[in-house]
Amino acid sequence: MARYTGPKTKIARKFGVAIFGEDKNFDKRSYPPGQHGLSKKRKQKSEYAIQLAEKQKAKYTYGLLERQFRNLFEKASRKKGVKGENLLKMLEGRLDNTVFRLGFAVTRMQARQLVSHKHVTVNGDVVNIPSYTLRPGDKVALREKSKNLEVVQHALTGRSKRFNWLSLDESAVEGTFLDFPERDQIPEVINEQLIVELYSK
Repeated sequence: MARYTGPKTKIARKFGVAIFGEDKNFDKRSYPPGQHGLSKKRKQKSEYAIQLAEKQKAKYTYGLLERQFRNLFEKASRKKGVKGENLLKMLEGRLDNTVFRLGFAVTRMQARQLVSHKHVTVNGDVVNIPSYTLRPGDKVALREKSKNLEVVQHALTGRSKRFNWLSLDESAVEGTFLDFPERDQIPEVINEQLIVELYSK
């Protein structure tokens, strides 16, 4: 299965959450897609369908393929602590997600491209693997020649949110991954317990 590149608003409407970030089209039509939207009678979802939808929502949100997501869940299951929370923490610890959270990119997809095209460094070394897992204390920055890219400047100008597990030196366009976030610090609307239940079947 290839990575999804279709209409983002349609997927966001399917889950009822603007999972790809700010979306004016979603704000206008936040009801489910289809000819009649909310007025269309829909069959009651089974427990499995609800769990599957939650997993799909998490995959779309963080931009992972099924095999990547399953492998990450298995790693999270082997760690001490709550499986679902471990999964979200590991998703937040990915390099592409951190580039997005620091405000170097407007979307996770854009952040993934910056990483893949070798614009990002970790502790001074170029890393072009979006799934690279950061460790507490790692410094994430843009290469000197990449700081003036139009997409980067646009992202930095519009940056407003700050996250407790990251620190940012705006002048150097460099951030530090302080630690993996706690569940209540992660803003994504995901019921991770449903994902655990799905994979436990």
